[in-house]
Amino acid sequence: MPKHTSWLTYLIDMFPAFKENARNLGDGVISTYLMHKPEHPTYRSMEPLLTSMVYMLLLLLLAFVVRARFRDLKTAVVPEERFTLTTAFEVFFGYYYNLTKEVMGPEKAKKHFPLIGASAAFITFSNLMGLVPGFGSPTASLSITLGCASVVFVLFNYYGFKTQGLGYLAHMAGPMLILSPLIFTIEVISTCVRVVTLSVRLMVNIAVDHLLASTFIVLVALFVPIPVAILGLLVCLIQGLVFCLLTAVYIALATEGHDDHGHEEAHAH
Repeated sequence: MPKHTSWLTYLIDMFPAFKENARNLGDGVISTYLMHKPEHPTYRSMEPLLTSMVYMLLLLLLAFVVRARFRDLKTAVVPEERFTLTTAFEVFFGYYYNLTKEVMGPEKAKKHFPLIGASAAFITFSNLMGLVPGFGSPTASLSITLGCASVVFVLFNYYGFKTQGLGYLAHMAGPMLILSPLIFTIEVISTCVRVVTLSVRLMVNIAVDHLLASTFIVLVALFVPIPVAILGLLVCLIQGLVFCLLTAVYIALATEGHDDHGHEEAHAH
């Protein structure tokens, strides 16, 4: 993807000391992944990581502001008359909690929603910030999306082993002993591929969406970019939803045991 310039790039470029420190940080962290490339990492190499850190701090600040209202339970249960930041948080996280509950049930949703809710907040906020002129979207970088997908990969496998023990591996081998080597190999490959699909899908969609939006804005600065911006807004929301939905499905599949089928059948009856 072509390089872009955001407010963070201008800010770092104004201070030579910051620029040199960012370049050294990019050289130390990123050079391991760029050793096969002839170019040397610059301070721009750390822009997605620094931008994601700034956005996480902003989300934490907004969360503390909203959390302060819920200290008084008497006022917290009363709906607000206007659409405020608290209402936005309630609608956003309420939607994702209901989605998680539908995928894995109420008990597992309470346990695993912190991961899904945090992923939804960070990815959606990062996607939407890329639509603001002068701001970049860290989710348009493969290093950020690969990091998010790696966290999900490690955790859903951890939850699988924690819930089922060695039965998690036995479940991946399938019910037939003769075909177990083949099925186990296919399951391991498909499980590892989930990291690639989660990260690449999110990165490509967001990067292409923001590139097209910025191109239309440069070509025609009035009226025409409005439908493109609406389409970009939908892409940002949908990609965050897809990432979190797949995360919930992966966790549900990893923690699913034989008892869960019995409970589901009893509930259905």
